[in-house]
Amino acid sequence: RIRSAKLAQNYLVEFEEMFLDHQFGSASPANTPNPILNVNGTQLEVFFSPDDGTIERLIELVQDAQDEILFMAFSFTDDDLAQAILNRAREGVVVAGVLDKSQALSNAGGEYTNLMENGIAVRLAGTRHGMHHKVIIIDERIVVTGSYNFSSNARTRNDENTLIIHDPEMAEFYREEFARVWVITQKSQE
Repeated sequence: RIRSAKLAQNYLVEFEEMFLDHQFGSASPANTPNPILNVNGTQLEVFFSPDDGTIERLIELVQDAQDEILFMAFSFTDDDLAQAILNRAREGVVVAGVLDKSQALSNAGGEYTNLMENGIAVRLAGTRHGMHHKVIIIDERIVVTGSYNFSSNARTRNDENTLIIHDPEMAEFYREEFARVWVITQKSQE
């Protein structure tokens, strides 16, 4: 739980754009009042897409990774993000990911095969209700989370939210979830 009036204000502004002003997708203005804030010593970055340039920030974070990139994604069709991940892997950054099986095998332009064929440790999670995470964990200290699928629809059409948390303790919680999902996918593929 995050207790922050400024963070709540960000979400209220976005809600009112949709609920009161009927501004959705590309018609939504880039007007997040507190895009970067500090909550009890933890830096947070807040993005609403498609208007705040979310994908550009995600690519920048990936490009800055030094040691490790872990990701869990319901849908992953964004070519630019996949290329940034592949570039970091070629430079020696450890990369591993889990994708939702139904999405990975049915999405036109999905990145599963591209990542796998280029040596990325990627697994498919096939659960009854779908593996619905949208997470990137970078260098055991940065967590990207929210509703933003790593897709062209999230980039250009859908109203999505992304929260970037700069906190090693939070990153460890997400790394534990990644490890849990990773083990489950290995067992289901044996």
